[in-house]
Amino acid sequence: MTGAAAALTLSTVSFASAAPAQAGDSDGLTRTVTGTLPAGSPDFVYLPVEVPRGVREIHVSYSYERPPVPAGTQGNALDIGIFDERGTALGGRGFRGWSGGARTEFFLRADEATPGYIPGPVRAGTWHIALGPYTVAPQGLAYEVTITLKFGAPGTTPRPVHPPERAKGRGRAWYRGDCHIHSVHSDGRRTPAEIAALARAAGLDFINTSEHNTHSGHRAWAGLWGDDLLILTGEEVTTRNGHVLAIGTDPGTFVDWRYRARDNRFGHYVREVHRARGLVVPAHPHATCIGCNWKFGFADADAVEVWNGPYTVDDEVSLADWDNTLVSAARSGRPWTPAMGNSDAHRDPDPIGTPQTVVLAEDLTRDAILAGIRAGRSYVAESSKISLTFTATGGRARHADIGDRLRVPADTPVTVHLTVTGAPNCTAHFITDQGTLHTTPLPPSGTGTAEWRTTPSYATYVRAEVRHPPVLPALPGPLAAFTNPIFLGDD
Repeated sequence: MTGAAAALTLSTVSFASAAPAQAGDSDGLTRTVTGTLPAGSPDFVYLPVEVPRGVREIHVSYSYERPPVPAGTQGNALDIGIFDERGTALGGRGFRGWSGGARTEFFLRADEATPGYIPGPVRAGTWHIALGPYTVAPQGLAYEVTITLKFGAPGTTPRPVHPPERAKGRGRAWYRGDCHIHSVHSDGRRTPAEIAALARAAGLDFINTSEHNTHSGHRAWAGLWGDDLLILTGEEVTTRNGHVLAIGTDPGTFVDWRYRARDNRFGHYVREVHRARGLVVPAHPHATCIGCNWKFGFADADAVEVWNGPYTVDDEVSLADWDNTLVSAARSGRPWTPAMGNSDAHRDPDPIGTPQTVVLAEDLTRDAILAGIRAGRSYVAESSKISLTFTATGGRARHADIGDRLRVPADTPVTVHLTVTGAPNCTAHFITDQGTLHTTPLPPSGTGTAEWRTTPSYATYVRAEVRHPPVLPALPGPLAAFTNPIFLGDD
């Protein structure tokens, strides 16, 4: 057993005696490995492969058995990736790609690689195929891995082309974005070109690449950005104890995922993301999929994704859980964690930009957008049809916007004002540390205002929600939009 998360290394597959003349330039030399992993296997199983000199391409395919299991029991699921001769140590120096369970085969060579994998020279040495037994049936997980080496001239690795850090923008303005989208570079089905077109159609100003456990997609957007669309690069770091978005990291940054909360490694990778100028945003923290529920805590988070895709019960729980964190931050003076929403779109018919985070930024640049998200100067809307303004005024004409603090004495009257467009048949709600204290039906047109008066002694903070009519009696209706809070008082 090795590494931070439990790992197992299998016996080495040797191609060391092979020579280019044995296989020719076009044919391959193949080895097949079979085995069975028992229930309770380590998180990662490494299959060492001795790669000789003269290899042009590595091709790997795999399969595994999926026996029937009793109701309520998890069946087999096996992920796959690869590390080169630089090794499997945490930090990813040898990382060359990961497709999880999205593909049954992949290749890589100097000039090209399967999406999810990093083009580059195939150097001699010990490579490692990484198997991730995500879930194992009681009968065990029987697998077969086939490795083919192709010999010949190595080829040239093209210089990666990454998105620029600036789009044209409108100066200080509200910009709409979706920071959680998957393409063919992980388990999505859309190409980057299709995503860019859908983002523009959804009225977005910026998007963030967020492939599972790989940065291969950072170089896949050439020609797709423009004055109207800023493309940020990042990753969805998919651990066994929850998923976290690295948003807006330096292009080419890889963030390792091979640890659990018990391994005390998360703080190190938070610092790695910050050194790469990115944000750390736990994704769908109350999702019910295996390994999705967030276990690392929120002390290191720059923001939290409380609305993920079409609004569900999971999102309602995430929203309430996030709201519970605002009281202690408001009175303790400690930093608070802003909320955001993203589509997590993978394939048709998943809509890009449902929901979207609308950020007040100084311009449409990487640094300005990330600063707006980090400061909580944002709201979340289910589409570009919905726009909000939310302010608080009081005292001697003092004024605060979303994410700010209105600094007035505790007994000062404060007026909170919300303007909504594009939300027909919805209701506006004002939420404080006591819960929902004011509700106003919006006109059928979806354009209207809501106003409420309070004091800082009565409301530690105020935030707004716009909701559709309830689907079931006595339950809140699905969200159409919500804002980050405005804090009230001198504290």
